[in-house]
Amino acid sequence: MRTVQESGLMRRRYGYYWTRFAVLTLLLAGTVVAFVLIGHSWWQLVVAAVLAVLLGQVMFLGHDAAHRQIFASGRWNDWASLVVANLYAGMSYGWWTHKHSRHHAKPNTVDADPDIKSGVLVFTTDDLPKERTGAAAWFAKRQGWLFFPLLLLEGLNLHISGVKTIFGRGPVKRRPVEIAFVTLRLVGYVALVFWVLPIGMGFAFLGVQLGLFGLYMGASFAPNHKGMPIVPASMKIDFLRRQVLLSRNIKGGRVTDLFMGGLNYQIEHHLFPSMPRPSLRRVQPIVREFCASRGITYTETTLVNSYRIVVRYLNEVGLAARDPFQCPLTAEFRSAR
Repeated sequence: MRTVQESGLMRRRYGYYWTRFAVLTLLLAGTVVAFVLIGHSWWQLVVAAVLAVLLGQVMFLGHDAAHRQIFASGRWNDWASLVVANLYAGMSYGWWTHKHSRHHAKPNTVDADPDIKSGVLVFTTDDLPKERTGAAAWFAKRQGWLFFPLLLLEGLNLHISGVKTIFGRGPVKRRPVEIAFVTLRLVGYVALVFWVLPIGMGFAFLGVQLGLFGLYMGASFAPNHKGMPIVPASMKIDFLRRQVLLSRNIKGGRVTDLFMGGLNYQIEHHLFPSMPRPSLRRVQPIVREFCASRGITYTETTLVNSYRIVVRYLNEVGLAARDPFQCPLTAEFRSAR
């Protein structure tokens, strides 16, 4: 931390973020204009695909603001997140922050990291109340292959989860603002789609946009931890090893940086969550050398190989879900206790 601070890599990058915000705003406005001008045409599905990618980039910007990467003021970061996530993308900043903060505190930790909680997918058999049988077992056995197709539903799931949170009874900071922004965004968006397009084409547009948005988000977040070691909540691990050993970086150049919104430097991001995105590439050699000097494994692979690892891992855990006590991962963690 001392070396990083002295290198100036924690310095705010206002020019970078204001430029990114302005460019994304102009591109979104241009997409809306193109949508209205094209009118009744199946070329609108191309517009939907472009919109899905742009909204993914918007959410990366919201992710940075939520981590206090953009402004020195926490209040300014909060409002940036509300505008970008709620108003631009129609997702709840409060819901996402609560979930993501728990992930950062204890990544890949059973009963602590919400990103590995078993539900439709089984990420670890250690939290299964019973073995899966019948249709659930059939699905679990193939869940690795079905993972990416399922991400086509993730965009819809993200919106629903946010709406349930802000209209629910749990505590939500700035609830009225979140409700106003999300309602304006979602209702206005759907109204515009069906004002311009006939009902069948409108549903097709929404399906493509939401499906590709969910796929893009999942394909960007999944490589970072899925298939890395999962540890029980009782295991004692220091902060450095917890963040490094349970995370995975993705190799690549500027294109990978843009595609993944900086999440390809997952190890550095977990060690320095408030570090501005453009500094992550520069801090990587420092972190890699620091880990090597202490014998700490630093995991990095290609994007394609990370997807192979995710699919293989999910299939292995899914097979074991028929009998959790036969899972080699579970046996390993039980012995570690």
